[in-house]
Amino acid sequence: MKEQAHINRTSRQSGLTLIELMIAMVIGLFLVGGVLQVFSSARQTYRVHDATSRMQEGGRMALEVLARDIRMADFWGCASNSIHMVNNLDTGGAGYVDFVTGGVVGTDGGGMSADSITLRGGFDAGITVEPPYGPQASANIKVNKASDLAQDDVVMVSDCTNGDIFQITNANPDGAGVLVHNTGSGDPGNYNATNPGCPGANAHCLSKVYGADAKVLLTREIIYNIGTGSEGEPALFRNGAEFLDGIENLQILYGEDTNGSGTPNYFVPADQVTDMESVISIRLAVVTRSADDFLTGGIAQNYNVLGTNVVAPDQRLRQVYTSTIAVRNRL
Repeated sequence: MKEQAHINRTSRQSGLTLIELMIAMVIGLFLVGGVLQVFSSARQTYRVHDATSRMQEGGRMALEVLARDIRMADFWGCASNSIHMVNNLDTGGAGYVDFVTGGVVGTDGGGMSADSITLRGGFDAGITVEPPYGPQASANIKVNKASDLAQDDVVMVSDCTNGDIFQITNANPDGAGVLVHNTGSGDPGNYNATNPGCPGANAHCLSKVYGADAKVLLTREIIYNIGTGSEGEPALFRNGAEFLDGIENLQILYGEDTNGSGTPNYFVPADQVTDMESVISIRLAVVTRSADDFLTGGIAQNYNVLGTNVVAPDQRLRQVYTSTIAVRNRL
């Protein structure tokens, strides 16, 4: 009898009933569900924080670079503005830049379509004009050696009254200390038959003989616009090259000083500016966008761009960065 009782007790403890197994499975499902929910929530939080960090980095970088170039725009040495410049570049060349139309040029995209801005001017590289000067306007220009200038560089020679823009056509201007401005074989080359220095006689001459009070400045034209980047995402482009990805929109207002007070009287889009030469301040709005979608919890984000309310067409995150920058060379 003792042996039989031992066998019965052993058989009753040899496994789990179906009910016990189902209860264990339900409890396990609840535990796994809780873990998955915590994981999903943590993953979504990480995606939002990561996207926000990337947008902040892109927005701040965009404003910093745009602000630097806007402040430096419209610098023409000690000449007051570009209307005193003679552009000797060949208008038929693919690389022609119409510098004399002004240091700030903008296009309005219309509505919330992206705007673009073009900034022109020179920057002082410490290069002075040295003797002998002339004796005629079509002669080459002597400068200090080791100037870091190269053939095909577009430069501007300027004193406090006038200036000439041309392309260097001779090889090794850095070592020779001579800047030749013949027609040249580069792009765009020099050709200006209406140059007041010697109209019709020499299409690559300068407008005057420059002396010891003149400097040679490097010229530049910088164009900012929004386009589609290499990853298929919107990006800020600088002179046709992708500069910062994740920049969805660029909106620009121009502050005109109509009474010479040194303060903008109003800010308007590019197509409403009366005279770009009177623009002394530029207001920017840079809109950054997350690369990932479905970050807003199913709610379309609302944001404001320079006074205009915008409803996002998807569930990506967006941030707006604004700044007002003075064109300091006009103040």
